[in-house]
Amino acid sequence: MSYIKHRADESQEDYLETILMLQKRLGQVRSIDIANEMNFTKPSVSVAMKHLREKAYITMSESGYITLTESGRKRAENVLEKHTILSDWLISIGVSRQTALEDACRMEHDLSEESFEAIKKTVRSKRL
Repeated sequence: MSYIKHRADESQEDYLETILMLQKRLGQVRSIDIANEMNFTKPSVSVAMKHLREKAYITMSESGYITLTESGRKRAENVLEKHTILSDWLISIGVSRQTALEDACRMEHDLSEESFEAIKKTVRSKRL
């Protein structure tokens, strides 16, 4: 996979994760909500939403409300789960909360499924 394609996938995953989190927090999501949450410009978010619509990860109502499609929700939930598990794991081994959240955001895109499943198993076994 080329570096540019990988960065585009990572960016899409960040947007999908943000949309999911905002839907949980706000109910309905608009581009401006995403721009504010991610600290991006409205034009940048508009371009990203166009790409997510083209890949059928989101739909947008005439009034501008964004909804995750089934495939978009699945991908967003997967990324959010990785982020949560990885940040919990990093915190459990002594990493500060802020650093853990930042590192988890980078790791969630590159970690193999095998490594993620092993970390998830470890984190969940420590919660019991």
